[in-house]
Amino acid sequence: MKRIIKGREPQSLLEHRLKSFADYDNFSEKDELRESLLTEQGYICCYCMQRISADRMKIEHWQSQDEYSEFQLDYNNLLGACEGGQGSPSHLQHCDTKKGNTEITINPLDNHRNCEDLTRYSGNGQIYSHDVTIDEELNNVLNLNTQTLVNNRKEVLELVLKQLKSQYPKGDWTEAILNKKIQQWSDRQKDGKHKPYCQIVIHHLKKKLSSINRRQ
Repeated sequence: MKRIIKGREPQSLLEHRLKSFADYDNFSEKDELRESLLTEQGYICCYCMQRISADRMKIEHWQSQDEYSEFQLDYNNLLGACEGGQGSPSHLQHCDTKKGNTEITINPLDNHRNCEDLTRYSGNGQIYSHDVTIDEELNNVLNLNTQTLVNNRKEVLELVLKQLKSQYPKGDWTEAILNKKIQQWSDRQKDGKHKPYCQIVIHHLKKKLSSINRRQ
């Protein structure tokens, strides 16, 4: 999960919120809203970090519309999520589709509890947390360890490690080399998009960097 820094909300949403009887359902400029969410998230899902696009995404209300109608037009409550296996059996669903109206504590928008510091990734592609509540949410509410996502994360990590081993076959990955690779995976690409599943790579490279620093 990657931290999201909110940008300026779409003017159309701001204007709509000022109207009488305004709600999310009668907001007509959802395409503009999707583009704003995609841009600030780097075109990856707010939860699983897979690639999303305007025609393959959902607008997620972190606090659900059913339970918190007062926040249904609050831009700080809106996120871009993948379709999450919509239409599939429940055990194959994930992200917003699986979450539904269930409340969670982990929030990629939270400035005080950075989701990147609260999540970890194993070498086999699984996501977990040392926080018991968050670990429960990752596994059972968001279902982020469904096998397809685990496989995708593992594949991305293995590809990066393979590239590093090819470039530096002696395994002499210096602090400078690792920092450069971490920066590459932290930054957006030229098209403004983050690399899918970027945080698993960043997490493991930082672990290797920490190991080097401890030896020095």
